[in-house]
Amino acid sequence: MRVFNIAVLIIFFSAAQAFSQKFTVSGYVKEASSGEALIGATVVDANNPSVGQVTNVYGYYSLELGKGKYEVKVSYVGYQSKKIEVDLTQNVSLNFELEEETANLEEVIVSATRKDENVSSVKMSTEKLQIERIKSIPALFGEVDIIKSIQLLPGISSAGEGTTGMFVRGGSSDQNLILLDEATVYNASHLLGFFSVFNPDAIKNVEIYKGGIPAKFGGRISSILDIQMREGNNKKFEASGGIGSISSRLTAEGPLVKGKSSILVSGRRTYADVFLALAKDENIRNNTLYFYDFNAKLNYQLSDKDKIYASGYFGRDKLGFQDLFGFDWGNSTFSLRWNHLFNDKLFLNTTALYSNFDYGFDVNTSGLAYQWKSGLQEYNLKMDFNYYLNNSNTINFGANTIYHVFSPANIESKDSNIRNLGLANDYAVETALYVSDVQEINSKLSMEYGIRYSSFAKIGRDSVSIYENEEPRREENEIGVDVYQPGEIVKYYGGFEPRLGVRYLLNSKNSIKASYNRMRQYLQVATNATAGFPTDRWIPADAYIKPLIGDQVAVGYFRNFSENIWEFSVEGYYKWLQNVVDFLPGEDILLNDKIETAVADGVAWSYGSEFMLRKNYGKTTGWVSYTLAKTERQIDGVASGKPYLARYDKTHDISVVVSHEFNKKLSFSGNWVYATGAAVTFPEGRYIVNGQSVPYYDDSKRNTSRMPDYHRMDLSLNWKMNSSSEKYEHELNFSVYNAYNRKNAFSIEFREVNNQNPSFDSENDGPITSTTPESVKTALFGIIPSITYNFKFTGK
Repeated sequence: MRVFNIAVLIIFFSAAQAFSQKFTVSGYVKEASSGEALIGATVVDANNPSVGQVTNVYGYYSLELGKGKYEVKVSYVGYQSKKIEVDLTQNVSLNFELEEETANLEEVIVSATRKDENVSSVKMSTEKLQIERIKSIPALFGEVDIIKSIQLLPGISSAGEGTTGMFVRGGSSDQNLILLDEATVYNASHLLGFFSVFNPDAIKNVEIYKGGIPAKFGGRISSILDIQMREGNNKKFEASGGIGSISSRLTAEGPLVKGKSSILVSGRRTYADVFLALAKDENIRNNTLYFYDFNAKLNYQLSDKDKIYASGYFGRDKLGFQDLFGFDWGNSTFSLRWNHLFNDKLFLNTTALYSNFDYGFDVNTSGLAYQWKSGLQEYNLKMDFNYYLNNSNTINFGANTIYHVFSPANIESKDSNIRNLGLANDYAVETALYVSDVQEINSKLSMEYGIRYSSFAKIGRDSVSIYENEEPRREENEIGVDVYQPGEIVKYYGGFEPRLGVRYLLNSKNSIKASYNRMRQYLQVATNATAGFPTDRWIPADAYIKPLIGDQVAVGYFRNFSENIWEFSVEGYYKWLQNVVDFLPGEDILLNDKIETAVADGVAWSYGSEFMLRKNYGKTTGWVSYTLAKTERQIDGVASGKPYLARYDKTHDISVVVSHEFNKKLSFSGNWVYATGAAVTFPEGRYIVNGQSVPYYDDSKRNTSRMPDYHRMDLSLNWKMNSSSEKYEHELNFSVYNAYNRKNAFSIEFREVNNQNPSFDSENDGPITSTTPESVKTALFGIIPSITYNFKFTGK
């Protein structure tokens, strides 16, 4: 209730600005050809452009003006602006449909935001990528990948060759909240991390927050990746798709009730298993390797004030080696949303969400046959309000409740003589209340400030071990067990999360921005790997493992050049984390029902600078980004208690992305990346156990070595082919991944090499033989060409 008291105070404080007679122009801005809502469209008084609003994620706006005649102008980059005259003597509902611009060769547009948003917006540490830009970036095997495209932005680095795990400003991969139509996606990878689960044909909007995170978001301490699916064309039927090197995809969309309702379905599947079946070798022919995913979305306008959306995603990977070993994993999400407009100023979105992630093994070998299942589920109910108090204040407030179910492991033996094994399920309830205000103080100063209160209750059924005071948490120090019945609170955590963003305009082309945010994270991954893998075990905060708390400050300078054609920004940040967990050397994770005995907690900190130069307009577009950063941890029991580099620390990270349109039919794209090798612990020596050589690691030297530096160039050529019908479009895309065949290290293995000394051993009457360690680098990919055929059909 304290948060909503603050909301009342904010509304009361700001209402003093609204006593004069005012009227409201409100409505939706949509794309004329499809009826898709346009996010971030600008609605202004044409005679006074400083008075305006932008549309929310559902295309809704609310603009307050005094009594009189006005010319209201709506604009969205890439679309023809539209003006409508209104005579305001009462509140007016005004919807707009914008036609797409036919860009000429000199005005290629790759931004979906207003031209000066880099400078004028209060947002910082936030990046938005247009789907068309993502589709133009060369990719592995020609598979367009949203997450790999995001890794080309400053402050965001990859886990390594061929992986979709991402690290944002020194945070681990599990510290990123990935949302698809507001539902959590816990594992966003296909084929053990080589591709992400997001089919770009079904995606409408992609935005990532690295800092200055709005109060409506919570649950992770490093970043929020907010992805929205397309609604589908409510004017006419369309079908599009593509046939690529390893997969094909198909999307169909169209109206159910023209102008009021639409449906979209989109599917993608690889066909590596088809080629395996053609192999002559039976051992290869009986293997399994493929993934598929399916997206669907339905929306219906019930009235002028009510609209419902239902969307879902289902994806799965299957990998098998003959009948000996099988491995499958997958995600499923479901979102049901109801938009309600109380009046022209108050907008409500109510959402019911479901997320599921699960994986399983199936092993059938001589003497060993079992099936392993693991997973987690999330049930979420949330309400988000937008209150357009006036043109200078947009207040957002809301609440949500999440019920978590964790299923760590359930092992069923196929041998009746061996008992089944399993770890008990964990249960938790997470809640949050928030309120924030985006306020324009004057023509130069704008702020976004808010507060969020989050809480987390670990609940029964549960058993909690009690350990002897001041003794390490070890089984030999256990002195008792507390048993909790279903629904009983095992441990409760909670706290406030303040958020603040400030923008000061030096002039129309320069601004300075600063932000601060505190985040709390109640779930984290138990893993010894760097990237996120399907076998990762998510664990909740409990009686011994505290929630992560992250604080971040950032400051930046933003400058636009040449009529907003060029954007430049530099940001510096410092982030510090509490209750960071790392795993003690040699401890078991996956089958440990007392996970607190395998972990220790401490602190972490990261800091760095990010530089970005981007060109959004013209026949040549792209960007150059550079990140200079450092990430360290200090945890008792790890690295002798001294500070050590995080596994994903990379000092330098550079990305260059370029696109060039030769003409309306032929375009080129390329990117080049360079990164310092990740920190790693190499073995110090070896010892013999039962005749086997076992590497020895000195934990006091954790992550003191580095992998070799990484660099790669990718190239792509897109050719739009002639068509006999205006309703049919098709094109060919030629891509080359790793164009100069760089052998980047995926792993480094140490082995012993025999050396013979020409002198003789007098006792054994033979040459002296010794061994020395030798490192062997394994590269995952060389040069990989690919070709993709894309098509689109538009009906009546």
